[in-house]
Amino acid sequence: MTHAFPEDLVQTQRDWYAVYRRLAEEPRHSASETAVLRRRLLRLSVRVSTHPYWQTAGGRLPSARMALKEAAWAQARAEAAGRG
Repeated sequence: MTHAFPEDLVQTQRDWYAVYRRLAEEPRHSASETAVLRRRLLRLSVRVSTHPYWQTAGGRLPSARMALKEAAWAQARAEAAGRG
């Protein structure tokens, strides 16, 4: 099944991945920068999980959430390929 995700939802998921990657980077961030990144990650998590789209997904939430993640990754890969 394909999902027609709103662009703001896909972008928020992409932003979540970007912040997550920054948290995982070496060398480690300062404590204050880590705190800022963690707060941003939490805010993005809330924005993704409470987006109005999920009210329309019905009983397909697990598969829809995975499809959102895959859509965000696909966009990021396509964008990276276009730059490379």
